[in-house]
Amino acid sequence: MTIIIDNAASWRDIARVGDGENLALAPAAWDRIAHANRIVASVVEKGIRAYGVNTGVGALASQVVAPALQEKLSRNIIFSHACGVGELVPERSIRAVIAVQVANFAHGHSGVRPQVVRNLLTLLERGCVPDVPSRGSAGYLTHNAHIALVLIGEGRARVAGRRMSGREALAEIGLEPLVLGAKEGLSLVNGTACATGLTSIALVRAERLLSWADAAAALTLEAAGGQMAAFDETVLAMRPSPGMVGASLRHLLDGSGLIAAARGSRTQDALSLRAVPHVHGAAREVLERSAQLVDRELASVTDNPVVAGTPDEPQVFSQAHPVAPMLGQTADGLTIALAQVAAMSERRIDRLVNPLVNNLPAFLAAEGGCNSGFMIAQYTAASLSNVNRRLAAPAATDGGVTSGLQEDFLAHPTVAANKLLAVIDNAEYILAIELMAAAQAHDFLAGKAARAPGTDAIYRAVRQRIAHYSDDRPLSWDMEMLRDFIREADVAR
Repeated sequence: MTIIIDNAASWRDIARVGDGENLALAPAAWDRIAHANRIVASVVEKGIRAYGVNTGVGALASQVVAPALQEKLSRNIIFSHACGVGELVPERSIRAVIAVQVANFAHGHSGVRPQVVRNLLTLLERGCVPDVPSRGSAGYLTHNAHIALVLIGEGRARVAGRRMSGREALAEIGLEPLVLGAKEGLSLVNGTACATGLTSIALVRAERLLSWADAAAALTLEAAGGQMAAFDETVLAMRPSPGMVGASLRHLLDGSGLIAAARGSRTQDALSLRAVPHVHGAAREVLERSAQLVDRELASVTDNPVVAGTPDEPQVFSQAHPVAPMLGQTADGLTIALAQVAAMSERRIDRLVNPLVNNLPAFLAAEGGCNSGFMIAQYTAASLSNVNRRLAAPAATDGGVTSGLQEDFLAHPTVAANKLLAVIDNAEYILAIELMAAAQAHDFLAGKAARAPGTDAIYRAVRQRIAHYSDDRPLSWDMEMLRDFIREADVAR
C-alpha cells in the first residue's frame, strides 16, 4: 500500500512508511515544491541576502557566499554536518525520518528542487537505507546530514541487506548522485524530521507496549488472587480519567475462577496491583496527547529560512522553526510515563517471586534450593527499571551553547526521542519477564481454579513460545524470544 501526502501527514502515516509501505505525494504537493524552488531561484538571481542560500550558516551567517560557490556551500554543509557517531539507527527509524523530510518539503516553503524529493522517495521505494549513526545530534542536523550524504553519492548505505558506498547504492537503485543547488544542502539537514520520525516510531511501539502491560498485569493479578473491587466501574468513575484501564482489566479477567476463589481474602492489594488502572491510564493519556503534538509538528513547516511569495516578489524569512522544544518535552513526558509503567511491572514481578508476599513456591522454582527459578530474572527487571529511572531525566532542560554563541539554546528533541526508544526497549524486556513469571505462577496453580478466557489466551500465547522453566536452560534466551514476540504481535484476545 502507498501512503499519499497532500497537506499533512499523520504520525501513523510516518510509522507505516517506517514499517515498509511506500510514500507518494499528491499533485498539489508537487506544485508547492516546484513553486518554492522557483522562489529560491529568484532570490539567487536578484541577489537577495538569505541565510544559507548565499550566506554561511550558524555563526557564519553574515559571511556572503558568491553565486559561483553556492553549489559548493550546499555540498560542504552536508559534509561538515555529518558528525554522527556510534551504532547505526535501525532501518525502520531511518525510513520514518526520510518520510518526515519529504512531508516537510511538501509544505512548499523549503525551495529544494522536485528532483531532490523524488530521489528521497526512491530511497524508500527501492529499500536503500543510509547508514546513520545514532548519537551526536544536539537537535536535528547530524542524522539528516548522513541521509543527504547518500543523495550526493557519498557516505554508506544498505540495499537488500548489503552495505556499500553511497555511490554504489545509488547505482543499485538506478539513481545518479545529485549536484545540490542553492539552499538544498541546508534544507536537507534542517528541520525536525529526525526527532519527529523517531517519535512516530516510538508512538507505535508505546501503543503496543501499553496493551501488553494490561495483559501482563491481568495475568499477574489472577495469579496473585487480586481483589477486583478496586477496578469496579462505579469506583473508578469517582476518579474521572479517559485513560483509566479498569474496563480492559475487567474484560481480561471476566469469568476467572481464580479471581472468584480469592474474593475477600484481603482487604486490599498492594499498590502495584491495585493502582494498575491509574498508572496505565495516565500513560495512555500522555500517549494520546503526544500523538496529537506529533501530528501538529507534521503539519508545521520546520525549515529555516522559509520562502514565500512569488518569483516576482520573493520573500525569505529567517526564524527558529527547526527548534522543537515541544517535541523534546513530548518525548520526555512519554518517557517518564512508560518508565513508571515498567517500574510497576517490576514490582509485580517481585510479588510473584517473593515468598514473603505470596503462597507460590519461592522464586517460582520447582525445587527450592537446588533451583533458583526466577530469582535473578527479577534482578534483571530491577536493573532495567533503574536504568529507565535515569533515562527519564528530561533532555529538554539540558541546554548547551554551540556555533560561537549564535546557537545558544538547545531543545534536544532527538536526544529525548532516543531516550524514549531506549526506555521502550527496557520496558519490553521487563514486561516479557513479567509474562514469563506470571505464566510460571499459573503452572503452579493448575487445577485450583480456571483462568478467565482472556487471560488464558495470554497464557497460551506465552506457552506457545516458551516452556515451563525448571532451571534447565538460560533464561536469557526465553526473555529475548518473548520480548521479540510482544514487540511485534498484538495482544491475544
